[in-house]
Amino acid sequence: MSVAPKKELGQHFLVDENILGVIGRLAELGGEDIVLEIGPGLGVLTRYIAGRVEHVHAIELDRSLEPKLRQALAESPNVELYFGDALRLDTAAFDPAPTKLVANLPYNVATPIVVESLDGLPRVSHWTVMVQREVADRFFASPGTKAYGAVSVLVQLATERTGFHPVARTVFRPQPNVDSALVAFRRTDLPPDFEQVKRVVVAGFAHRRKTLPNSLELSGLASRDAAVAALRRIGRDPGVRAEALEPEEFLELAHAL
Repeated sequence: MSVAPKKELGQHFLVDENILGVIGRLAELGGEDIVLEIGPGLGVLTRYIAGRVEHVHAIELDRSLEPKLRQALAESPNVELYFGDALRLDTAAFDPAPTKLVANLPYNVATPIVVESLDGLPRVSHWTVMVQREVADRFFASPGTKAYGAVSVLVQLATERTGFHPVARTVFRPQPNVDSALVAFRRTDLPPDFEQVKRVVVAGFAHRRKTLPNSLELSGLASRDAAVAALRRIGRDPGVRAEALEPEEFLELAHAL
């Protein structure tokens, strides 16, 4: 039985097994790892991971894939399948707790899954994700560049990049109309009060054409006067925009507010 990928779910099934070795190398898979995989699709990557780690939690949104997935994973008893929305499931309650996130992420949920896992999955120490090239570039973009945004700041505050690998469109079925890339990063230290820092970062970039005080005020996070005073306390001009601040400066700003 053939399975047609669903465009509305951002499905691009991994079908070329040659890329698996690259994923395994970047993910630094080991026998004690507990891996969370989101969007297993037809189970090609899942089966590969399962043969190298202790346990795999695999979350699939598309219930119609269940027969194919269970068939593909029939000889992988260490894989636990879940069907539902990864952004709604209580992944923090999974037992054993995931220590790595390795996935060919559906394009339409890649960014929120990574951002929410930074503090939502505190035991995860390493990520290896296949994402749209534009998203991969955004994770570790530099201040002042077009790609730099809220996700750049949050990822860089909590992790450091350990690997990057462009991916040919031919490894997917159907072939996407955009380029993809594998990006790997490991946890450093999650800043204290990360939830508050996240609110400041998201509000700061919510209105990119506005100055930072105006964006924070429009987002309802702080009055313009309070934002101006906080920026002055960290040595920044009140006319600055969010994309000019280094990730660490957002930490200082959150504390100053």
